[in-house]
Amino acid sequence: MAEIDGTNGNGNHEGVVLDIKDNYPSSTSVKEDSILNFSVPFLQKMVAEIAGTYFLIFAGCSSVAVNLNFDKVVTLPGISITWGLAVMVLVYSVGHISGAHFNPAVTLAFATCKRFPWKQGHQDHFTGTLPAGSNLQSFVVEFIITFYLMFIISGVATDNRAIGELAGLAVGSTVLLNVMFAGPISGASMNPARSLGPAIVSHQYKGLWIYIVSPILGAQAGAWVYNLIRYTDKPLREITKSASFLRSKERS
Repeated sequence: MAEIDGTNGNGNHEGVVLDIKDNYPSSTSVKEDSILNFSVPFLQKMVAEIAGTYFLIFAGCSSVAVNLNFDKVVTLPGISITWGLAVMVLVYSVGHISGAHFNPAVTLAFATCKRFPWKQGHQDHFTGTLPAGSNLQSFVVEFIITFYLMFIISGVATDNRAIGELAGLAVGSTVLLNVMFAGPISGASMNPARSLGPAIVSHQYKGLWIYIVSPILGAQAGAWVYNLIRYTDKPLREITKSASFLRSKERS
């Protein structure tokens, strides 16, 4: 231990104690810091995702409910715009805190691509998603639109070459377009949470498996396909050294 004396303006001596012997923080302080660093950001992200998912589902499902109860006053374009704008404003609001997933399928897709840690009434009033056609038709449509959505998210949110400031606009516009053309077919869920919550509240489980399985598979495919083309900026000779572009990436 060493003490360095200093003099303040009143002539009093102030001692500053330096611990020279202990160059590293104690195990207790390291543990406390690690717990603090883990818990606070994790809680912030969790609250942001819960609040964001709530507002997204509330806004989107409310537009559907209003449209059903007030003689189609909102219309399909209005519902599409509501979903798209809700996604856009939430991405800009909490995207810098939690990543603004609001979608388990997106989170799982990012995790498999190592972009996200694994550790972190009446039927007429039902505002969830029900297959309008066959189950197969709805499954394929949900796969395609979730693939498209995840492909766009991967491009604007994970690629440094993209213009990150436009991420919210790009993702929100993608949701708007998907709801416009896929809404009449499958309901355009693209999100297991968006379908599961209203299904539980209204006790409507018809075809629910479609809106859980298909978006997850579509998101996985969209993320992996974008990761495939992400590395094509490398010279062709470097990529073809291996049978797999992933193996060539690891060696480089």
